[in-house]
Amino acid sequence: MSTLQDVMAQLELAGTAQNRKVYARHGAAEPMFGVSYKDLGRIAKPLRTDHALAGDLWDTGNHDARVLALRLADAAAMTKTRARRWLRDVDNYILAEALGGLLSQSPHARSLSDEWRDSPREWPASVGWFIVACTAEQSDVWSAGELRSLVGQIDAEIAERPNRVRHEMNGVLIAIGLRDESLRRSVLELDARIGPVQVNHGETGCKTPAIAPYIDRTLAHREKMAARRAAKAAANARA
Repeated sequence: MSTLQDVMAQLELAGTAQNRKVYARHGAAEPMFGVSYKDLGRIAKPLRTDHALAGDLWDTGNHDARVLALRLADAAAMTKTRARRWLRDVDNYILAEALGGLLSQSPHARSLSDEWRDSPREWPASVGWFIVACTAEQSDVWSAGELRSLVGQIDAEIAERPNRVRHEMNGVLIAIGLRDESLRRSVLELDARIGPVQVNHGETGCKTPAIAPYIDRTLAHREKMAARRAAKAAANARA
């Protein structure tokens, strides 16, 4: 079993000055080692899910250790208390989206999203909306009527919300548009009316995706994958 000291040593060895510069442009702050996502995956793989180690890694305050913690944490074991405590430490979108992704798989996804979406602060609201983006197609989490209401809220608020919240709202519109044809029409009508969502990504190559083309590409990909699965099933039936 790997100890906290073992894992921190691996992270430190894998870090580079160039990655630290890149991550800083994306909002990450010291302390950090600058570990590539490829190396984070390599380090995480043998550790599997380790909720206790995840807690220890988070408590180091190191950016790379916190990204790794969010990979090792057990979503089913996340409590609201821990989720709120970790959220207080979030200071960049990398951690915000990773935390939102983890919590979207937890039993508290909906309640935490409801708690945080309307926060005037950028990171709680960002996490709250990112959870919606991750769960919008799950009918046991959101009814179609609730999602339609969120489209209306986004329409009314997106221009005035903090920078990264606008980006996450844009992602929510894409996710809702993929839920069903009726919701897709509502999303595309809104998209046509408000135009591209303006988000400042600083000195990075990141972009906020255009809603309608992204939905079209995703649907085309899904149709392609479904056709492949059908062809494979037919071939297996003939064998």
